[in-house]
Amino acid sequence: MRAFIIILFLAISSSLSAQTYTLKSPDGKICLDIDLSDGLSYSVSYRDKQVIHPSPMGFELQDEPDMHKGFTLLSTPQTSSQRDSWTPVVKNKHAHIDMQWNETHLALIEKEGEKRRMDLFFRAYNNGIAFRYQLYSSPKIGNRAISREMTGFSVAGQAHAWAATYKPRYTSSQESEFNKVPLAGFSDQTLTGLPLLIEVDKENYLAITEANLDNYPGFYIGSSSTTKGQALLTTKLSPLPGEKEDGIKARFADKIKTPWRVVMIGDNPGRFIESEIVQSLNPPCAIEDPTWIKPGLCAWDHWWSGEVKMETAVIKEYIDFAAAQGWPYMLIDWQWYGPFNQPQADITKPAPQINMPEILDYARKKNVRIWLWLYSTDANRNNAFEEAFALYERWGIAGVKIDFMDRDDQEMVNWYHKVIKKAADHRLMVNFHGAYKPDGIERTYPNMITREGVLGEEYAKFSDRIIPTHNVTLPFTRMLAGPMDYTPGGFLNVSPARFKKQSPTMMMNTRCAELAKFVLYESPLTVFCDHPKHVLGQPGGDFLQIVPTVWDDTHFIDGYPGEFIVMAKRSGTNWFIGAMTNNMARTIAIPTNFLPTGKYVLEYWQDAKDAATTPTKIDKKTLVFEAGKSIKIPMVNGGGYAAVIKPQ
Repeated sequence: MRAFIIILFLAISSSLSAQTYTLKSPDGKICLDIDLSDGLSYSVSYRDKQVIHPSPMGFELQDEPDMHKGFTLLSTPQTSSQRDSWTPVVKNKHAHIDMQWNETHLALIEKEGEKRRMDLFFRAYNNGIAFRYQLYSSPKIGNRAISREMTGFSVAGQAHAWAATYKPRYTSSQESEFNKVPLAGFSDQTLTGLPLLIEVDKENYLAITEANLDNYPGFYIGSSSTTKGQALLTTKLSPLPGEKEDGIKARFADKIKTPWRVVMIGDNPGRFIESEIVQSLNPPCAIEDPTWIKPGLCAWDHWWSGEVKMETAVIKEYIDFAAAQGWPYMLIDWQWYGPFNQPQADITKPAPQINMPEILDYARKKNVRIWLWLYSTDANRNNAFEEAFALYERWGIAGVKIDFMDRDDQEMVNWYHKVIKKAADHRLMVNFHGAYKPDGIERTYPNMITREGVLGEEYAKFSDRIIPTHNVTLPFTRMLAGPMDYTPGGFLNVSPARFKKQSPTMMMNTRCAELAKFVLYESPLTVFCDHPKHVLGQPGGDFLQIVPTVWDDTHFIDGYPGEFIVMAKRSGTNWFIGAMTNNMARTIAIPTNFLPTGKYVLEYWQDAKDAATTPTKIDKKTLVFEAGKSIKIPMVNGGGYAAVIKPQ
């Protein structure tokens, strides 16, 4: 429930003639300054240090003058302190979310010319800021067209960022490494995806992303210049199909709100992992009765785990696997309806070798529900998904995995929304692959339970890119946007020297590192990638029978992007620990002051002493300890640690 607490005093002045406004976070540590005097701009300070220098705002529009200066206030600014508390349907990080922020709304109108209107909305949280625009219809009949959003982020030029680079294409599956690079190396040719984590210095960090993306293209980061010791990062919008980079990005006839531009701010990037700011910037749940939405682990009959054939008997084998592990789901992947991405593809008719009634009956008896894979063009052809979703509901299907969209232009963003809403109408959960990053829509439509948009474990099948350094970077970067279907679970663990691209697939980290991913990586539907024969009865398989996929609390303990990470997550009264390291062995002592006073039983799975050479080896032990005592976590290179802590 949202409550308006007090009306705030706008710094400088609240009159219509004022040109500069200041908004502070509830704790006063973040200060947002908005300047209308010489073109629209904003700047941000954190603990009295300017972390975003004066940065431009506004738009370039087709066949219109630019909208970025010459404004006056249309009305007295509306500024307030607000609070929003809710219980999420799907507990990605917390059982209950309580957000506080200060907000101001500036209604602007041009002093001259057509006197076009623009509204600006700013929020200041204790862990970041967010702002968005609202544009209005034109006196001319027809669409207005945005060719460029002029939003910039001016940051110290000596800063570094962890950047996922997609140039030269906006059309991609957003699957890339987040490599640490100097901001001074960005240029107008740079096309960097979000989230973008920035290290201003060792005490100041920023993470740029967006929230509530609707009827608008996704945005990327470029750079126009590095001058006076500052790098001006620019906003690049995904063009409409058929348009070039300098062409039309969005069309609108009526008023339109942009997504929120989000900047997380803090002294430790690990704290951003705990943040709920992206979800909070989306509307409340729009599904009247969402009780049918159930998270959980999922078996997967995918080519990743070996030479898997699309046959009824094979599907039953994976259903048996899910049942043996106590998982609620099994995903039937491509070819279940025959050749895909073909004009004759029919997503309502199983291939001849697939006996769907027999499969569904078998799954019901095993207490396992089925997910179905769809190629996006097959689902979209003549709106085939509408008829198919109604059929899947009758079949008792749990959800759909839709693949290969590989776009985030305005049209594709709107298609996502249409599919998600129609899926909700038929009580289907959704997992998008070949997808753009999350934007917090899971608050509004919690059936949008996870998505890819990540360089995940499938790449170990055909590349050497899934390395420990990448794995310990993802929580600080891609995961800040929301759930990521990384598809963990590779149990053929080998050292880097022994790794090779093959079938069945090898993993270049220890078994314990693989287990840790199930704690560290956020995905309420966690799809397990490996074959049953590699897991059942093997060391670590028992951990996967008890680890949840949703959490009542999330606590970052220690780490640094690309080096290591340690996190604790609570489910009920039990706490789970996950830790991973890069290619450097390390031992970490972690405090347990997050636990209430008392005695606890620690059951843990840690790298065996020779796990560096034999990465499948695990030491599993149990001990009793008092809350507040440190736990020692030894990890070999490419290693990890997983544990559960229970009250004694």
